[in-house]
Amino acid sequence: MNTRYLLPTMLTALLSAGVANAATLPEDRTDLLYHSYEGDGADINGPALVVRKSFGDKVSLSGKYYVDSVSSASIDVVTTASAYSEERIETSFGASYLYDATVFSLNVTNSDENDFLGRSYFFSVSQEMFGALTTLSLGYGRGDDTVSRNGDDVFEDEIDRQHYQLGLTQVLTKNWIASVDYEAITDEGFLNNPYRSVRYQDDSTRGYAYESELYPRTRTSNSLSLRTRYYLKHGAALSFDYRYFSDTWDIEAHTVGVGYVHKFRDNWTFEAGYRHYTQTQAEFYSDLFERPQAQNFLARDKELSSFSNHMGRVGVTYAFSKKILPFVERGTVNLYFNRLRFDYENFSDLRVGAPVGEEPLFGFDANVIQFYVSVWY
Repeated sequence: MNTRYLLPTMLTALLSAGVANAATLPEDRTDLLYHSYEGDGADINGPALVVRKSFGDKVSLSGKYYVDSVSSASIDVVTTASAYSEERIETSFGASYLYDATVFSLNVTNSDENDFLGRSYFFSVSQEMFGALTTLSLGYGRGDDTVSRNGDDVFEDEIDRQHYQLGLTQVLTKNWIASVDYEAITDEGFLNNPYRSVRYQDDSTRGYAYESELYPRTRTSNSLSLRTRYYLKHGAALSFDYRYFSDTWDIEAHTVGVGYVHKFRDNWTFEAGYRHYTQTQAEFYSDLFERPQAQNFLARDKELSSFSNHMGRVGVTYAFSKKILPFVERGTVNLYFNRLRFDYENFSDLRVGAPVGEEPLFGFDANVIQFYVSVWY
């Protein structure tokens, strides 16, 4: 779980709320959000805007504009490079078409940074069956990315990505719903970071030196997720999520999450949740290699090491009606706070200057704040 892209991933899930996964179109809705991530010397923040609008009862269009302003002096940066600032801008356009009990959806996304250009396309079909109790969904996506390196006018490489998705959602009782989702992702091309280095032992005073990391040019990952929600009385609900992940780099990961949502009176909704993530290291990862070019592939990215992550989440939502804003049907004001803890089992903290082999293991805390306003019209 790369912390650099943790926040965008969370925001994608947040801003996708309301997208149809059964035989209905998304509601006409606008979301305006501000997000902030602070942890491991990195500050990431910026706005996001999502607009959805239906045309007739068959077609719905959506657009998203999302900005990441990044200022980083993380452990990777301060040990091998200089602190940096950059901005990532992501735009996307989506369209959904409803035909009988089937929804066809297409989404096109562009992501621009000063050293990365991403283009992706995702097409999905969802089919409602058995009296709207079962929904089957299929999806396929393709990405074409271009990687460059600041200060190097010669270096440029490509990444080709393919994404396959299969999902089943089932209404079990009037209060209980569950879903199972399978994803397979294949990546081919330049998959490592053009700035990151690995370290190896030498006879210098420090005891080690650096060389560029080198990853395989192919990676295939598979994940299986189970999600279930049980609705209680008085607008409350319990949720449980589990996800298993494995890839051809020998990484295995498990994610377990629980949540509780409680409605208070007519306007307030409170939410609390906890998630635990753990993974094994990639087969070509090492905190310290014995010698230069010790093996065919080399990595010292902490996100490819063995580590665990804990996240606690609390949130509050206030719902308002058109009595407050006459030009909309209804709306919500939402505030969420996430506290994260990362503990790395075989990635050393080199900032302390301890002798080789005696460095403490690295870990850090992070805070994520999400504040957004949603209106339906």
